[in-house]
Amino acid sequence: MARNTPQNHTDGPHVMRVHLFGTCLVDQFSPQVGVAVVSVLESQGCEVEQIDGLTCCGQPAFNSGFRRDAFEVAWRFVELLDQTEGDIVSPSGSCVAMVRNYYPVLFRDDADKASRAQSVAARVYEFSEYLVGVLGEVDFGATLPSTAAYHKCCHLLRELHIDQEPEELLANVKGLELAPLERADVCCGFGGAFSVKMSEISTAMLEEKIDYIKRSKSDTVIAGDTGCIMHMQGGLRHAGMDVRVVHIAEVLAGQVLGESQVTTP
Repeated sequence: MARNTPQNHTDGPHVMRVHLFGTCLVDQFSPQVGVAVVSVLESQGCEVEQIDGLTCCGQPAFNSGFRRDAFEVAWRFVELLDQTEGDIVSPSGSCVAMVRNYYPVLFRDDADKASRAQSVAARVYEFSEYLVGVLGEVDFGATLPSTAAYHKCCHLLRELHIDQEPEELLANVKGLELAPLERADVCCGFGGAFSVKMSEISTAMLEEKIDYIKRSKSDTVIAGDTGCIMHMQGGLRHAGMDVRVVHIAEVLAGQVLGESQVTTP
């Protein structure tokens, strides 16, 4: 799918309008991530708006094989955002990948819907991609006295090919020591519906990821997708490890406490 070439929109007095594509998991389980995204964007002069009535992008239904249901939900998403102007930013690689990569599959039999979906998708950016590639900023003055491992979420890395941007951002967080994470690009086992349908395999993959985190001797794990964060945090708590898992937006917004927020059973 054609993409707009990232430009630095910060030149001149024009205020950038950005629409928050918050995702279902952020809305229902991790609203602090959405707050962090807004905080960071507003610090750069962006005017952030939330679209009334915006719901799911259709990914869960699509991944589970319910294409008709996914079509209806995705079209509602397109209809709402097609009426807006400005960039659309989301703190989720998997949801952005759904819109960019799989809406063409959903709407391929309807030229008008496909065209409108492509127009929306061309304005959708993942959070770290937007900060580095569009705003051209890597240092937000954040401080986090911590030793952290960075987990490379699958959709962010493989579907969107976003790899260096998050690490560039984290490299500029004062007091943060990034510890090497063995096989950082290997799936944590979440995979949305996969973790339910293939729970035993998912659990085995999670246990392997937990072992790698333990070897890194980190007190914090940073990732860019709420599903992965929830999955790893649950595994770490189950293992009795006092390690927190946070979204990169929380780090950049200075919303992560200096000491561990995790309480073990």
